[in-house]
Amino acid sequence: MKKQSFFSRIVFVLNYLFALLLCISYLAPYVSVELLPFLSVFSLSLPMLVLVNIIFCFYWLLAKNKRVFLSAFVLVLGYFLVDLFIKFNFSEEEPKENDLKVMTYNARGFNINEWSSDNTIGDKIIDFVLKEDPDIVCIQEFSRIRYKQLKQNYNYSFVAPDYNVSKAIQGIYSKYPILKTGELPFEHTNNIASFADILCNNDTVRVYNLHLESLKVVPDIEAISNEESSKLYGRITKSFKRQQEQALIVKNHIKNTSYKTIVCGDFNNNQYSNVYRVIRGDLLDTFNEKGTTYGRTYNFKYYPLRIDFILASDNIAVTSHKNYDVKLSDHFPVMASFKLGVNK
Repeated sequence: MKKQSFFSRIVFVLNYLFALLLCISYLAPYVSVELLPFLSVFSLSLPMLVLVNIIFCFYWLLAKNKRVFLSAFVLVLGYFLVDLFIKFNFSEEEPKENDLKVMTYNARGFNINEWSSDNTIGDKIIDFVLKEDPDIVCIQEFSRIRYKQLKQNYNYSFVAPDYNVSKAIQGIYSKYPILKTGELPFEHTNNIASFADILCNNDTVRVYNLHLESLKVVPDIEAISNEESSKLYGRITKSFKRQQEQALIVKNHIKNTSYKTIVCGDFNNNQYSNVYRVIRGDLLDTFNEKGTTYGRTYNFKYYPLRIDFILASDNIAVTSHKNYDVKLSDHFPVMASFKLGVNK
């Protein structure tokens, strides 16, 4: 009996520690990276901390012990402070005939750098996009070699940056006329953001294509655990600070448009980060509106990460959201559909 009591005390100490860490992680979306950079690291671990606290709840429930209220309280608190990382919808809604379908996809250069031994990946990505047939597709880590292959379905396109600029390439393809295009100035980085004003029937929509600073982390837990923690922490926090600068640029640019807005892209950070919160502002996250399960968009071994987003201004109705389990890149494609004729 004493051994069991001692074990319970040890479990409770661990429970208290993980409950505290979860509470700290709740602060991450609300605190700038510049102020407390370590909180951004906590934001990446929030889903894991939630699961650990759920396990503690089940343990105390089975033991019929009132200590269950510790993790239960922290989990309920999180319900009001941050978005759920799992959506309990039973099925995905399908886009309706007249909906505007928008896809975002980090294509990892269509395998131009031969990260995979499968030399057909580039063609498979093209086939996938053409088959799903979105009205607008935003591609990060684009390859100019693939430019003409998508033109067969899309009359309008914008590829950025210019040929003489050495940065990651982006592509925006549209079935609707593109009226204006532009880039957002990200300095001291290989990443860029671009936009296109697109005339969808009688509505003009500004579509952003974002690719924020990479964390430069190999998506493998074993590789991360073998790296010196101080170097890993330093590199990640440096990337977070650049993301913060980029997020503010995007936020200010969005503020200055009067058009309905759709933001697509690879944020290289999850929905619990301050970076995401700054860009999202009053925009709707299509996964929160219509998504199912946990919405994984990045192929990180054993750990679901949602770092690719489609956001929309609240004068656009989100009608569907779909996460694809298509392993042709280190990212998974995401598509959402919209009904434009909605007033605030």
